[in-house]
Amino acid sequence: METNIQTLEPVIITGLNTGQEDFDYSMVELAELAQANHMEVIDRIDQVIDRPNPATYFGKGKVEEIRDVADANHVPTIITNDELSPSQLRNLEEGTGCRILDRTALILEIFATRAQSKEAKLQVQIAELQYRLPRLQTSASERLDQQTGGGSGFTNRGAGETKLEMDRRTIQHQISHLRHELAAIDKSEQTKRKQRAKSAIPTAALVGYTNAGKSTIMNGLVRRYGAAEEKTVFEKNMLFATLDTSVRQLTLPDQKRFLLSDTVGFVSKLPTHLVESFKSTLAEAANADLLIQVIDYSDPHYKEMMETTNETLKQIGITDIPMINVFNKADKTEIEFPILEGDDQVVISAKQDASLDLLVDVIKKHLFKDYVTTTLLIPFTDGHVVSYLNEHTNILDTTYESDGTLLTVEMSVQDYHRFGKYEKN
Repeated sequence: METNIQTLEPVIITGLNTGQEDFDYSMVELAELAQANHMEVIDRIDQVIDRPNPATYFGKGKVEEIRDVADANHVPTIITNDELSPSQLRNLEEGTGCRILDRTALILEIFATRAQSKEAKLQVQIAELQYRLPRLQTSASERLDQQTGGGSGFTNRGAGETKLEMDRRTIQHQISHLRHELAAIDKSEQTKRKQRAKSAIPTAALVGYTNAGKSTIMNGLVRRYGAAEEKTVFEKNMLFATLDTSVRQLTLPDQKRFLLSDTVGFVSKLPTHLVESFKSTLAEAANADLLIQVIDYSDPHYKEMMETTNETLKQIGITDIPMINVFNKADKTEIEFPILEGDDQVVISAKQDASLDLLVDVIKKHLFKDYVTTTLLIPFTDGHVVSYLNEHTNILDTTYESDGTLLTVEMSVQDYHRFGKYEKN
């Protein structure tokens, strides 16, 4: 009988506590990342130390302890909470006899399995190759050949060195090729963004920590306000469920329209290569009129998550864009919801209609603050104008005069300039 149950790989998570305030939080997150990669955390081993050992990351005694625990539990893989140098990675593997996966490599593995679109796959491939490049090494026999100079003359600089150089050139060529492919896709996406900008429809982007509920909010709003052809996005309670940016047009009952994008989530210590690779994906956020930071309010570390999100946005050059904070998953807390705190903070549950209504009200106040309310007198001969206004603006009142249709309208500045000639003084 066939079964779909996936065997989880047993792992031990390890970390160095050098006095950082968020150490325990980052270790809990490391365990969640391992689980997201279909791994089972068998044990956790920490070491309190002033600074990492430059050769082995851990001290000698701790390396031996990790080896013994791994042997006793038949664990093949050790995960470290920091990115290791090439020599630390090699020495730790030799000292423990296990596969060593640092935090960066773990995140890269997760991204590689979650990437769906060609763009996301290319971005992950580039980041993986950039991570591998400085970690290339020769085999023991090739290094020995270099040291002994087993041969004649300078042609024997070492087969290992020659192969290493060849491997580096190969990877650099692959990175260059993938970047060209990605640039072609990005050019197409830029064209789409320019077309959307010409439409003058305001844009909002969901940003925030991974698994905070961005896709749940997106889907809730799409079901209520999206056109029939607008599809919901992939949504699941796991880290990095969304790697691809999705853009949906929403039309509210008062005919106000805006574009909403759902972006890749962030995590602490997000690898630099990944941040660089995903810049093009995050361009939707960079060009948005409003950022909507979604926060998992039920997580005790939500403040650190907000800080990570803000730092990552700054790192990729997304600054000076208005932002509202959405404290989501309030249904998992004892806090009352939905409530509005000031002009830019809202406490909600994305699964509740009343919460989504409140969120939309807050979004509207920011995106449509420049809308104009005016009275227009449209001659009966210009019936097409009345049709357009009924479909694209918020009609507050309609009366019929002897010389035309009198409309009290809430409209965008662009439409006001377009139809201002009909304004009734």
